[in-house]
Amino acid sequence: MSTTEKAVRQSVSLPSPLAKRVKSLAKNRKVSSNRILVELVETGLRSKDEEKRRFFELADLLSKSTDSKEQQELKEKLARMTFGE
Repeated sequence: MSTTEKAVRQSVSLPSPLAKRVKSLAKNRKVSSNRILVELVETGLRSKDEEKRRFFELADLLSKSTDSKEQQELKEKLARMTFGE
């Protein structure tokens, strides 16, 4: 979050083990727990965006593929992304 962006206060309840991990990370890095939470949320959102981009990239490859073996491999990758292993 850049310093020019307006901050919005949010209340979040964390399970105790997770809160301990956040405090530990903050202490080790000598930053606030809030800063750690912001970084973790930003990282998670980037990860979700990348996962979505990769999904559509594979779907596009599947729609353009004419090789049945490649199509099957792409379908399996998409299924793992959607439903897990």
